[in-house]
Amino acid sequence: MKKIIDKLGRLSCVALLAAAAWSGSAAAQYPTKPITMIIAFAPGGGTDLIARLIAPYIEKHLGNNARIIVTNRPGAGGGIGFTEIAKATPDGYTIGFVNTPNMLSIPIERPSNYTWQSFDLIGNLIDDPGAFTLNTSSPINNLKELAAFAKANPGKVTVGSTGVGSDDHIAMLFFERAAGVKMTHIPYKGSGETRAAVVGGQVMVGAINVGEALAYIKGGSPIKMIGQMSAKRTVLAPDTPTFAEQGYNIESASLRGLAAPKGLPADVREKLVTAVAKAAADPEYIKKAGELFAPIRYLAPKEYAIELENTDKQLRQLWKEMPWKD
Repeated sequence: MKKIIDKLGRLSCVALLAAAAWSGSAAAQYPTKPITMIIAFAPGGGTDLIARLIAPYIEKHLGNNARIIVTNRPGAGGGIGFTEIAKATPDGYTIGFVNTPNMLSIPIERPSNYTWQSFDLIGNLIDDPGAFTLNTSSPINNLKELAAFAKANPGKVTVGSTGVGSDDHIAMLFFERAAGVKMTHIPYKGSGETRAAVVGGQVMVGAINVGEALAYIKGGSPIKMIGQMSAKRTVLAPDTPTFAEQGYNIESASLRGLAAPKGLPADVREKLVTAVAKAAADPEYIKKAGELFAPIRYLAPKEYAIELENTDKQLRQLWKEMPWKD
């Protein structure tokens, strides 16, 4: 009997070693099939543009003939796409962009299937300040003129954003409070739709991030920025005054980074983190991102987590003081 037990023990050890070797081999070969990259907003927005720009560089640095398929899952202010990322199988074949504050604000304002801790962070790529944009035909050219019109026409100033609880929606509420006005929020599935609404006259104000707005303007869209929500004027828009410069102490920005469902195999996670870091530092990618007016800010997973944790605390305090539901 002892010989049989010893033999079974040796077989078990062999099996475990074989499994470990297979696992290591699988990680070394990763990826062996296409990777889905989920965008929680509609095509044409800033996240969509940067995703399609950086995907080939991540493929390049992953090696193994990696292929990334960018897929849009818009709706619910990003909640549909974020949920799909969080609930996917954690095998490295589903990754996606998680945007602040939407990814943080949604679990605060309503029941959600995820929190920011539901993800394995891969790396942040963009930090884009918010802005108010109007059609170039509008006679309003600054925030004080906008506030005066809103006071004279309560509720008639319509503001498009990427959804309830988005950075732009929250900034709109801040502006309402600071200026003592009431505006009407119109949520869309992405900044591309917001831009189209401003151009088409469906909304008066488009709450669109600086990088996105500049890309649209360069592309010929008849829109103008009347204020940016950064602490100081960004190098991307040196001629556009900040909200603070115009008397409204409001700062708001959107981090856009990559994440995967929690529980990635350690080796696979390391390959993804390394590939994204190399892609973010690739000179060709940086040049092309500049052409899209994308405000790049790479954060490694640890630094990214600290940023998300701090912002989450701030938003939870804000919710207690000023719930942002429409």
